[in-house]
Amino acid sequence: MASASTEPGMGTTAALLRINKLRFRWPGAPADCLALEALELQPREAVFLRGPSGCGKSTLLSLMAGVLKAGSGTVCLMGHDLNAMSATRRDRLRADHIGYVFQQFNLLPYLSVLDNVLLPCRFSKRRLMQAGGSARAAHAAESLLSAMGLDAAFWQRSATELSVGQQQRVAAARALMGKPELVIADEPTSALDEDLRLSFMRVLLKACSDAGSTLLFVSHDARLAPMFQRQLD
Repeated sequence: MASASTEPGMGTTAALLRINKLRFRWPGAPADCLALEALELQPREAVFLRGPSGCGKSTLLSLMAGVLKAGSGTVCLMGHDLNAMSATRRDRLRADHIGYVFQQFNLLPYLSVLDNVLLPCRFSKRRLMQAGGSARAAHAAESLLSAMGLDAAFWQRSATELSVGQQQRVAAARALMGKPELVIADEPTSALDEDLRLSFMRVLLKACSDAGSTLLFVSHDARLAPMFQRQLD
């Protein structure tokens, strides 16, 4: 993804995320590894971002989430210019408004499945309140796990006792906990066979729709693109 451009998202509502003239170069590198003229994500849309390994997708996601800062240009999330914010403020914005499904899931092995899903509520009071507060958060987590098709018999187990497909569903439920405005999924289906991949995609898309979350799904698998409202290359 050395250079890319896309038309703004559809609709008349204010963009959830807006990128303009973005450039990023790793320290010591001779040239930019990412150059993106314009990109918008609208509230509640499902977007598929495709590109081969090594093209800069993960770097772009880190810029969108405020983990990295752009060398030039702007990345605005919900009207906030991430480049103009301190690291602490970016961390807070990310905790409150972004759910992330990692390629390797990043579940904590010393926590139960249920406690893994509840993690966002530990770091964000806003996500806790969105989940119904302390008295209702566990019920919200259980509802998400049920929606993901994970039986209650697994909820108190360690995440390490689950299959890859089951861990993937736990990771997705955690990302959706507290109804974040943006869910970023970074190659989460790469370790699944076709049947599990398609089953998971249907569950994830419905869960994001039910939560009112925008989904940015990143994959090199073009076969998944028709399931989304919009595709970016």
